[in-house]
Amino acid sequence: MAIQDITVAYTAVATAENGRDGRVSSDDGRLDVVVNPPKELGGSGAGTNPEQLFAAGYSACFQGALGVVARQEKADISGSTVTAAVSIGKTAEGGFGLEVAISATIPNVDATTARSLIEKAHQVCPYSNATRGNIKVELSVV
Repeated sequence: MAIQDITVAYTAVATAENGRDGRVSSDDGRLDVVVNPPKELGGSGAGTNPEQLFAAGYSACFQGALGVVARQEKADISGSTVTAAVSIGKTAEGGFGLEVAISATIPNVDATTARSLIEKAHQVCPYSNATRGNIKVELSVV
């Protein structure tokens, strides 16, 4: 897949201090959090971690994409939720990699429609477009 050019509408800026064991803040001051590795990776687990931040961003973005698709399809997604589970682990090459499981609950549509909506949202979502072909992303309807 070729790199896409975009017409930039907004740019978020965040700065990390001390990497995975420090602090992350946005340039506008709206985000300012302590980050620590989770206990499973040998850290204190006292703060949040990059995987939680990625999961929060991906789930919110995917929910937004679901809304775009639902409006196009005239589907009722009121009461819906999207959960992103972001996992980190070692790759065969010795580095680290991520994988994501996206699950959606869409109570006001049947299972076939829900599946179609999340598959279409996966084509619209900027996070999905950024990760496509790079990491494993599984979709499910619950």
